[in-house]
Amino acid sequence: MFERDLRIISCSVNNERTLLAVSFRQYTEEERVSRLLQSVSKYLTLLIEIHPINNVRVLKAVDSCVRVQFLYPAEDRNAFTGSRLLLVSEDKYVEQFDIHVVAEEEHKVVIQNSGQLPRARVADDLIWAQWDMMEQRLFYIVPKESRSTLKCVQFYPDENFNSILESHLDISVNGTQLKLVNFGYDYCEDQDVASKSLNLQVFTSKSGGLCVCCSLPSDIPGEIRYSIYFLHKGYNKTFTVSLERTESHQLKEVAFMNLDYYVAAYLPGQFLHLLNIHHPDLLCYSLFLTGEDARIEMLQNSSLRSPLTSTVLDCRVGSMYALSISDSAVLRLLQNSTRDSQRLAALHCALLHFRHTEDLEMEIIWWISENLSTCHSFDPIQEFIIASLYCRMCPETHNLDKLLPYTSLLDWIGVIPGVTCTTDIISLPVLEFQNSKGFWEKLNSNLESVKYAEPHLHYHNNVLRREWRNLSEEREERKTTAYLRNIFENAKKVLSHLDTWDSEERLVPLFQEEDYQQQLLMGLMVAQLKDHLMRHLQYVGRKKIDQIVLDYVANLLNLVHRIMKEVWRRYQLHSCTFCFDERGSAAEFAVFHIMSRILEAANGMCLPLPPGFHTLHLGLGVRCLPLHTLLHYIDSGVLHLTETCVRKLLKDLDDSEENEKLKFSIVTRLPEALGQKVRQFWNHPINAHLIARKYVKLLLEKLGNRQCNRPVPERLSVPVEFLPLNYLTNVLAEIEDQGVHPYEKQDDVNVRFVEETALKHTMMLLGLRYS
Repeated sequence: MFERDLRIISCSVNNERTLLAVSFRQYTEEERVSRLLQSVSKYLTLLIEIHPINNVRVLKAVDSCVRVQFLYPAEDRNAFTGSRLLLVSEDKYVEQFDIHVVAEEEHKVVIQNSGQLPRARVADDLIWAQWDMMEQRLFYIVPKESRSTLKCVQFYPDENFNSILESHLDISVNGTQLKLVNFGYDYCEDQDVASKSLNLQVFTSKSGGLCVCCSLPSDIPGEIRYSIYFLHKGYNKTFTVSLERTESHQLKEVAFMNLDYYVAAYLPGQFLHLLNIHHPDLLCYSLFLTGEDARIEMLQNSSLRSPLTSTVLDCRVGSMYALSISDSAVLRLLQNSTRDSQRLAALHCALLHFRHTEDLEMEIIWWISENLSTCHSFDPIQEFIIASLYCRMCPETHNLDKLLPYTSLLDWIGVIPGVTCTTDIISLPVLEFQNSKGFWEKLNSNLESVKYAEPHLHYHNNVLRREWRNLSEEREERKTTAYLRNIFENAKKVLSHLDTWDSEERLVPLFQEEDYQQQLLMGLMVAQLKDHLMRHLQYVGRKKIDQIVLDYVANLLNLVHRIMKEVWRRYQLHSCTFCFDERGSAAEFAVFHIMSRILEAANGMCLPLPPGFHTLHLGLGVRCLPLHTLLHYIDSGVLHLTETCVRKLLKDLDDSEENEKLKFSIVTRLPEALGQKVRQFWNHPINAHLIARKYVKLLLEKLGNRQCNRPVPERLSVPVEFLPLNYLTNVLAEIEDQGVHPYEKQDDVNVRFVEETALKHTMMLLGLRYS
């Protein structure tokens, strides 16, 4: 200690704890006048050897305030022989001092050439500056003619520094005083210049996000305005907030806090806005909280700073707090909110911000199952699937987040109560760096994405839907082509990822049959997603892309299965529900409704479903729906007739009058290929009538314009005097003799079968007995 009662402004210790830089105020203006010390400087900046002899070097003796900050190089540096010190002057310039030391015995060091310390000018004419301790960066703003310019200097371990960023901002700085952020806190000075300086802060995120947050003046009482410049996206959003309470003594400056995935704008007692850095284009992915939801404990009516990510400094009491978003609070918000915008923002936060856990997914799925009909502006099932896939896949590969969809919404035009927002396109920052990894590389990648129309980079399903429809309609003609064989090979690879599930995972009876349509869609999705990624991720390699795509589609099926499993558990259904001996319960009807919404969500985004989904859905429909509703669902495409379900239905149900009506209605709606496979399982006159009618139709189509000129052999031992039938059987026999047999695999279907079936059906309609 060499002086008592110092009014310290700023101090900093070097990385080795051998040097101390300190800036302090010697006298106030009144003290200088009263002591006749007008020639003595008001402020002093010293460089002090901590060990061994406390030599003192005067760096500045001036009448303007100075802040000091040592640079901290990379920790793995070995032979370090010096330190670098930044001096930020109230006269609006920044200097760097290079301080070299000499090692003496017993690890003692002394300053070398202390009378001639090399210095370099870092920045001039600045009006605002912010120090980033963790990344060793200096952001500062230089006023220009009509707008300001944000610049950034990056300091490197090899004692070099470069101006690496320049961005033009439409921020007025006329008449403002110098504002320094993260250079220490002087309460008196802060109160003095608060009304005349910029309330502005720059935040960066690990993913390459760069945001400039700034409070704006407002002439309207009870209204707060602030702007967020999303420099990595190329636009600025200005928010105008109507305050619920306008007591003047409560109004403070808006505090901005960096939460990495979000930027928080906080006005104690009024509002808390969590603005999404990754996806700021749609406001429905940002949380706008008021009232009790906007309350941060222990940070009420305080002057706040955010010096580090997820950290906040309460300047009033000098306490530092770790700041994070509570997953339980987000879930409560999701469950209790009645506004779609808040629900969607909370759902997005829960899915993409927090680490996925079994319990979190279960809570979300249960909430979805209860709110399928209450969400009007988005489909929660679609959002759950797409956002969960995005969260699971993107950490694997750099830039994959720019190629996969993160939302099911293409646009959102809703309203946030009490908040209006205007969006302005801004020029992209200019970067100048070489071989710089980490943040700068990621920021540059984000800017390149914006330049090349980022929305078009995300995979979409337009081509997939069209190709799936074409192949579904042309499957008979193209099913043997190499292209189609490759598509189904893709589907087999996807399904092979799911074969390791244990019996507990198979609580829901899925993945137990082949489904041509769903396998076709799976294979097509693999092929088209692979092509999409290959266009933009060539450097990753084909093998890695193949694995990413297979994992993506397999995870998609896994998520649908996860939804089904949680719903199955919640409604306490067992794995033997798939039978027709009794009517369905209320729980089964609820599950049927959820499955219908899953199908609707999948159709809306052209997503494949697990094989067996349609069979289970149809089975629940048969159990739960009255016949007319069941048939309506089939005719409208909600329920799909599958071979497994129809075969089980025909075999398990007896031929009571009600069941006959059900079977007949189902059989008449079967596609031809499927009908030929399953009709043999129903030994009933109605079924024989349908088979005979179809056989006649096909034979007559083969006949065309050909004439029957040969005598027809007698087909029945006892001729039947029924002239219309006789003529029909003669024509059919003539066609058969020409070698035309539509049902070549069913030897029991021929003209004799048609004739007998026709007679039986006619006698039955007339109420007569056939012998």
